[in-house]
Order: sequence, then C-alpha cells, then structure tokens
Amino acid sequence: MSQFFQIHPENPQARLIRQAADIFRSGGVVVYPTDSGYALGCHIGDKNALERIRTIRKLDDKHHFTLVCSNLAQASIYAKIDNTAYRLIKSLTPGAYTFILPATREVPRRLQHVKRKTIGLRIPHNQIAQDLVSDMDEPLMSVSLIMPGDDFPLSDPYDIRDQLEHAVDLIIDGGYCGIEATSVVDLEDEVPVVIRRGAGDTSVFDLA
Repeated sequence: MSQFFQIHPENPQARLIRQAADIFRSGGVVVYPTDSGYALGCHIGDKNALERIRTIRKLDDKHHFTLVCSNLAQASIYAKIDNTAYRLIKSLTPGAYTFILPATREVPRRLQHVKRKTIGLRIPHNQIAQDLVSDMDEPLMSVSLIMPGDDFPLSDPYDIRDQLEHAVDLIIDGGYCGIEATSVVDLEDEVPVVIRRGAGDTSVFDLA
C-alpha cells in the first residue's frame, strides 16, 4: 500500500520533500503535482520503476517520456539546445510546456523516442516539483497521470489513492493543480511546431 503525504503547495515541508526524494532514489513510483495536473514519476535511471509506469498507463515504446528539470542549465545536460531554442525556452519557463528536443548521451536510451532519439523536457511552475528535483539534484522521469481510456489527468489526490494505492509507492497531495495537460512544442528543427495545445499559452507560436 502506498504512502500518502500532504505537502503544502507554496511552502513545502522540507522533511517530507526529503522523504519523498528518498522514495524516488530507492526505486519508487510516485504521484506528484505539477503546474498542469498530477504526474507519475520515478528515478531517471530505474528501469523497473519505468516499466511499472508503462504498465499503469498502458504505454507502448513510442511514447515520449519527459524529464522534469529545475532550470535550463540542468535541462541542457540532457538535451541539445541551440541558441534559438534556449531563448525560447527561457522566455516560457517555468511554465506548463513540454519541449521535444534531441537527447544527449546522458539520457538512457529506454527513455528516448525509439526512432527519433528525442526527449521531452519540462521546467514546471510548481514548488513541490521544483523542490523534489532540487533535492534529487537530477531530473525526474515523468508522464502525466492520465489513466487508460481517460482524456484528462486525475486531479483529486483521494481519488488517486483509491485507484492507485496498490500500484505506486507514494502519493503526494499538493492540492488542486489543474486537469489540462501541458502544451507540447517540438524544437527539433529551426521552426517550432506546436504538437499539442494545452495549459501553456501557445499564441507566441501563432504570431511566429
């Protein structure tokens, strides 16, 4: 049965953040809040935890996984970010965007898109997520908590506990954080391409 932490969304309790980070490090699968809904996360290098997330979400090998980073400096370790992409990401983060970029060798192959060798990157505007990444000192592997057959992420921590208490190791109750997925922007090529319009404002790409 999973643990259940109630963490303050604006002033996260350091003790609980440390305990949650330890669960990530020990191979746990964790439900945690972001700025666009709840997500499933695990340690970037843990293959077994990744497979558990695939099973919960019923994901195939073509799904784009996302690395949740604390800032652009950390993101640039895991993705090839040219000057144009750097300026764009800097102007939009932290925020509810996922950027698709070519992966560096630091990204485990199992997390990369099987054909394109790309990775999704996020820098969320959520203090709990930021504090978790800071304590880990490395990105979190993450996917939105959208259950098979659903169109939107789960939003109520108690509903999440009812559904997943035997499938995950920790559920973090960080309050309501929305049900709209991130906007996804492909930055592989020179011209950005909006793959999905979601919580992040994409009007800047319409103007371009």
